[in-house]
Amino acid sequence: MKVSFFFVILVTMDIRISDHFTYGKTLRFVMPSIAVMIFTSIYTIVDGYFVANYVGKTPFAALNLIYPMIMIISCQSFMFGAGGTALVAKYLGQNRKEKANECFSMVIYVSIITAIILSIVGYFITPGVAIVFGADEKMLPHCIAYGRIILLGLPFFELQTELQNFFVAANKPQLGFKMTAISGFANIVGDFVLVKYLGLGLRGAALATILAQMVGGMLSLLAFVKPKEGTLALGKAVFDGNDLLRTCSNGISELLNNVSMSLVSMLYNWQLISYAGENGVAAYGAIMYLDFVFYAVFLGYSLGIAPVVSYNYGANDYEELHNIYVKSLVINLFFGVLMLVFAEIMAKPLSMVFTSYDQELMEMTVHGFKIYSLAYLFAGFSVFGSAFFTALNNGKVSAAISFIRALIFETTTVIILPFFFRLDGIWAAIVLARFLSLGLTAYYFHKYKDHYRY
Repeated sequence: MKVSFFFVILVTMDIRISDHFTYGKTLRFVMPSIAVMIFTSIYTIVDGYFVANYVGKTPFAALNLIYPMIMIISCQSFMFGAGGTALVAKYLGQNRKEKANECFSMVIYVSIITAIILSIVGYFITPGVAIVFGADEKMLPHCIAYGRIILLGLPFFELQTELQNFFVAANKPQLGFKMTAISGFANIVGDFVLVKYLGLGLRGAALATILAQMVGGMLSLLAFVKPKEGTLALGKAVFDGNDLLRTCSNGISELLNNVSMSLVSMLYNWQLISYAGENGVAAYGAIMYLDFVFYAVFLGYSLGIAPVVSYNYGANDYEELHNIYVKSLVINLFFGVLMLVFAEIMAKPLSMVFTSYDQELMEMTVHGFKIYSLAYLFAGFSVFGSAFFTALNNGKVSAAISFIRALIFETTTVIILPFFFRLDGIWAAIVLARFLSLGLTAYYFHKYKDHYRY
C-alpha cells in the first residue's frame, strides 16, 4: 500500500521544466529520476544477492571482477543520454521543437548502432579481459559466462539508460520511473526463477538482467514512437554532424566518469587481491552493491535537475538558473548527511544481505563499509558539478571534474593509502578522493559563476 501511494504521488504530479522551483517542487520533480537510478541499480544488486546466496562466493567474486569491463563497454550510453538531453533541452528552451525532435531521433539511432557494434566486440574480448583483470582458473569460466551474456543485451541497456534522461526533458519523469519499476520487477522475478528454482547459476542471473533490460528498453522506446502528449517524439532524423559532436562533447564527462570509475574498480580489485585475497574482492563487491543505491540518489538528482538547468540557460533566465544552483547545493548537503548517518547505523544489516553465509567476510564488509560511507558527505557536490556544466553545454569543465575525480584522485589514493594503513587504506581511499573532488568542484563553480551568471 505504501509503495502504491508513493507511486500515485509520482504519476500525478504536474511540474514542468519551465516552472519556478521551490525546495518542495525541486524534490518532487527529481524524485522520479532518483527512483529510476535506484531501480536501475537493482539489476546488479539483485544479481549479486542471488549469486552470493544461491550460487557461491567464487562466482560472486567473478561477477565483481568482470563487471568493470561491462561498464566500460556500455558507458557510451551515459554520454549520449546526458549530452543529448542537454542539447535537446536547450533547443526546447529556445522554442525550437522541430530541431529538438530531429536531434533526439538522431542521437537514439546512432547510439543503437554503436551499442550493437560494441556488443559484438565485447563478446569476443571477454576471455582475454578477464585474464588481464586477474581471474584465476576457478573464476575465469564464470567471468566469461556472465560477461558474454550481459553484453548481448547492451542495445536494450543503451535504450533504457538514455531514454530516462529524455523522459525528463519531455516533462514525463514519472513515466520514466514507471518503465524502470516494471523492468526492475522483471529482473527480480527472473533471478528468482532462473537462479533459485531452475539452478542456472551465474548464467541465469545474466539472462534475468538482459530480459529485464529488453522490457525496460522497448517499453521506453515505444513511449516516444507515438506519444499521446509531450514535447519529444521519435521520428525522422536529420543527420547533423555538429549536433552529434556537441552531444558527445557535452556528455564526454559522463563517459569519462564511468570509464574512470570502472578502471578504479579494477585497481581496487588488484589491491584487494594482494591484501585480502578472494574475500577482499567479495567484500568490495558487496560494498559496491550498497554504494550503487546510495550513489544513485546523487546521480538521480543531478540527472533530474540537469534538463531544468539547460532549459533556463537556453531561455536566458539567469535568475531561475541561480535559484536552481543554490537549492541544489543545499539539497546535496542534506542528502549527504542523511545517507552518512543511515549507512553508519545500517552497515551490518545491509552487509549481511550479501555476506551472511561467511562470518569472516561479513565482518570485513561491515568494517570496510563504515569507513567507505564517510565519502557520502562530499560525494553529491562533484556529481552535481559535473552534471551542471554538462547541462550548460560546457563538456570540457564537466569532463575535467569527472576525469580528475575518478582517474587521478581515486587512483592516487587507492595506491598510496594502503602503504600506510593496509586494508583500511583501501576503504578510506574513496573518502579522501571525494573530499579533494569537493575542492575541485568549488574551484570551477567560483571560476565560471560570472560567465554563466548563476
